[in-house]
Amino acid sequence: MTSPDVTVVVAVYNTMPYLTECLNSLVGQSIGLSRLEIVAVDDGSTDDSGTELDRFAEKYPDTVRVLHQANSGGPAAPSNRALDLAAGRYVYFVGSDDFLGEEALERMVACADENASDVVVGRMVGTNGRHVHQALYRENDPDVDLYDSALPFTLANTKLFRRSLVEEHGLRFPEDLPVGSDQPFTVEACVRARRISVIADYTCYYAVKRGDASNITYRADHLSRLRCTAAIMKHAAGLIEAGPKRDAVLRRHFIWELAKLVQDDFPSLDAAVQREICAGIGQLADAYFTEGVADSMDVKRRIRIALAGSGAVDELVLAIRSEAEHGAPPFHLEDGRAFARYPGFRDERLGVPDRRYELVGEFVPGRLAARTELLSVAWSGRGRSAALALTVRVGVTGDTSAAVLGTVSGSMPVGADKAGARRLPAGHEGAPPPAAQTSSTDPDGQGTVLRAELPLRRRSGTLAARAYLELAGTTYEIPLRTGDVPLPGPRRWYTGRYRVTPTTNPKGRLVVTSVPLSSVLRSRLKRKAS
Repeated sequence: MTSPDVTVVVAVYNTMPYLTECLNSLVGQSIGLSRLEIVAVDDGSTDDSGTELDRFAEKYPDTVRVLHQANSGGPAAPSNRALDLAAGRYVYFVGSDDFLGEEALERMVACADENASDVVVGRMVGTNGRHVHQALYRENDPDVDLYDSALPFTLANTKLFRRSLVEEHGLRFPEDLPVGSDQPFTVEACVRARRISVIADYTCYYAVKRGDASNITYRADHLSRLRCTAAIMKHAAGLIEAGPKRDAVLRRHFIWELAKLVQDDFPSLDAAVQREICAGIGQLADAYFTEGVADSMDVKRRIRIALAGSGAVDELVLAIRSEAEHGAPPFHLEDGRAFARYPGFRDERLGVPDRRYELVGEFVPGRLAARTELLSVAWSGRGRSAALALTVRVGVTGDTSAAVLGTVSGSMPVGADKAGARRLPAGHEGAPPPAAQTSSTDPDGQGTVLRAELPLRRRSGTLAARAYLELAGTTYEIPLRTGDVPLPGPRRWYTGRYRVTPTTNPKGRLVVTSVPLSSVLRSRLKRKAS
């Protein structure tokens, strides 16, 4: 009998009714039943999953093989048992509550054969609200680099593996990890693979979020996830020597797994659990939180890891609660550098380096937009010197001399009406200077109040009032939200030739409209004024 091209391994535990769709998607694969083997292991299900597996085995006796065993507590043991029985040239793993695109296996096997790939990653998407990282699937790639791609953020075992590679290196799933047991298998396979390919132009895998959120990943508690993450990182570190390559893989665990342990629910945990989480993160940070890893993270996650690693539980709780209630903290400018003023900043007791608080090549428009508030709008001056006086509070402290307010004449420029802010491209000439500006530190020390006058310009059209802020050498443009701020009425300007009106556009941004008045209307208004 000819060996099948691919063996699909399905570890099953209480996944009805999702299991039916999963199995239908497998037996309906375009690769054909003659080239396919399905090995499904029922891990002690207490619903109808075992019965449904037996039904498919009876209907497709030459393709579907079913084993039943006592519950092992996770997908590792049933997956290992299926691997021991697999006969295909390739092996593929699918979650029993997920399903495949009709051509998935045919395309992945063809890709592996054409490119001599040991691992093929088919495009995966989430359904029912499940998040799946998409950066890896921007384009097809016959030879992707584990250390120079988004592959470390896609470490689920839902990939096609050459079975000879699996057996040559004795790859199996660690059965003592209730969460993330597929990661050590996947990382080692990718480290040892001669070639890894990505299929991005076809959706191979649909990852389903169950309505009852009963997946073991969602049910695991903080300490269990911490223990599993530590084991996964230790395994990866044993395969990859210290340096940029190891950093490229382990940064994923700081950004995802460890950062998830210090999210909004952390303050509500028992104090002993909080201390234990921080101690565990501290051990991992001491071993693997290099400057390269830290600089690759956004400042929010980076500082939470740093505070946890230093044992600063109170400051960590304060940082999480404050951000949940008031948004990101203000930025502090100093000597051309920008720092996020989270709790613990320059606290000698903690010893957290300034670098952990610094913006390092980070995209920050959203933070700036959230902490920029229009306080007042009024007319200033008369005649040709008329201007619009604005008072704005920005979430920046320290050296704010580079912060200016400005407007651009003519039609509204691209980006001026966006809901947030935008980073101006390198080489931009900067913001137009205002006619006058003063600044002062906000009384609560959480920002700076800017006062500026926007001179009117002799041109019809809509002008957008915006704040321009320079942080660490980068200029950001922020539309001003009017909110509940009262706006002054219209004013005739430039010897009465124009009617200028501050108003709010449909997106809630402050704009100034200038409309030319006809000679007849100007005469009428002049007579009325006299």
